[in-house]
Amino acid sequence: MAEGPITVVIRGGRVVGAGGARRADVVVEGGTIVAVEEGAATPPGATVLDAWGCLVAPGLVDLHAHLRQPGHEEAETVETGARAAALGGFSAVVAMPNTDPPIDCVAVAEEVLALGRDAACEVLVAGAITRGRRGEELAPMRELAAMGIRLFTDDGAGVQSGAVMRRALEYALGIGVTLAQHCEDESLAAGGVMHDGAWSSRLGLPGMPAAAEEAMLARDLALVRQTGAPMHFLHLSTKGSVALLAAARAEGLPVTAEVTPHHLALLDAAVEGYDPVFRVNPPLRTRDDADALARALADGTIDAIATDHAPHPPEAKDLPFDQAPPGMLGLETALSVALGALGGILAPEEVLARMSSVPAAIARIGPADRPAASAQGGPVAPGAAGHLCVVDPEATWIPDAHRLASRSRNSPFAGTPLKGRVRHTLYRGVPVVVDAEALQ
Repeated sequence: MAEGPITVVIRGGRVVGAGGARRADVVVEGGTIVAVEEGAATPPGATVLDAWGCLVAPGLVDLHAHLRQPGHEEAETVETGARAAALGGFSAVVAMPNTDPPIDCVAVAEEVLALGRDAACEVLVAGAITRGRRGEELAPMRELAAMGIRLFTDDGAGVQSGAVMRRALEYALGIGVTLAQHCEDESLAAGGVMHDGAWSSRLGLPGMPAAAEEAMLARDLALVRQTGAPMHFLHLSTKGSVALLAAARAEGLPVTAEVTPHHLALLDAAVEGYDPVFRVNPPLRTRDDADALARALADGTIDAIATDHAPHPPEAKDLPFDQAPPGMLGLETALSVALGALGGILAPEEVLARMSSVPAAIARIGPADRPAASAQGGPVAPGAAGHLCVVDPEATWIPDAHRLASRSRNSPFAGTPLKGRVRHTLYRGVPVVVDAEALQ
């Protein structure tokens, strides 16, 4: 990061706000937005960033990133993951706890947070719900919450025991934190490696039925109803899950949910060539599922878009489809893929909100939970933090797997033309990406 306070002027863009987008320049001094007005003066010595033809929006917030450190640095580190995030327009990411050792105690949480202090974006952590993410004994959530951790999940695995999840929800309610669930009933998933349907039958691959996700979602919605505790649902992927969630929201249950760009943009038919890059958990689903997810974002049934960035080194993915680990890269391409998948359904400004202000509120790092000068998710207004992204919605680009910031290469969108690209990213008022190039 740059030393000392600096001044930045973002010139000529359309600033995204509650009423749409309006032409204005944005002036950031010492990490705080000080002016949002057309024709703003350029202070002496200021860095000027060109934003003509672009949208100027709050920095994006990812609720769901696997940064792999500690334990799997061959796939990713906090530093490389944060740089990938900045290139994707993110000013904050929540690191998942399925590290080795897992983030189930204060010592490991402190290690990851320390690694993120000088990163290109804010790195937060989610704590594990259970010790070792084994689904048996609750992790010391109170101690982790005292550090400021507000999200807890065993992501990578769903908590299989309903009794354990009930105790976890009751405890979480008492200490004021939110549990996030990876909805997968392992007895129903039964070793499936792709969506259970016509394509799994045609390809001869074990299928994972939609019921594996929906059964756990239904169980946990019942537990939310019983306990009154809030809950967030990770990477929902099926039409049936949308219906369950819609009914819960109509009932007034305190729940939120996310969807990934790849579940909006890719279908189970992509597995036809047996390329392990398309193996992900939950698996890619059908056109009906993807359409239901997009509609759910449009009507507010699903709140946010999250990447589920899951790097794996080439030697791990260079295995037969059913032996390769599940997961895809997502941070650098997420916004472009979401804009493409949701074109005609959500305006770019709304897509940006579902990737910035909305996830910031779920992670409890937005203006309602932090002082304005440090809050993530906007707004782009005087007094707000200088966490910003500048997006050219008309730019086209082709991701190159060998030029991505991640240590891994497992992007399903490598070599695919995408429309919409982050031009600049500011974190704490400092440019960390300029003209689509990382400065760190």
